[in-house]
Amino acid sequence: MYYIVVYDVEEKRVAKVCKFLRRYLHWVQNSVFEGELSEGKFMEMKFKLMQIIDPKVDSVVIYTLDFRWRGREIIGVDKNRVDTFV
Repeated sequence: MYYIVVYDVEEKRVAKVCKFLRRYLHWVQNSVFEGELSEGKFMEMKFKLMQIIDPKVDSVVIYTLDFRWRGREIIGVDKNRVDTFV
């Protein structure tokens, strides 16, 4: 599956969440990650992410796409070029 993860967390957890998500997905821009994961890796990421955030004040939105990646269009600055995208 292909996932897009968008988060809005308290400032004190921003760096920790960003560093954590980089282990699983590609950083696209501030608070946005994307990439393909197996179901097992996705469940692992989600479980560990829930241990980092505070669900009373933080928000994480996960979009799941079940079709093959067709491309990405960027208008403006490409903040983190992904050359080795699967």
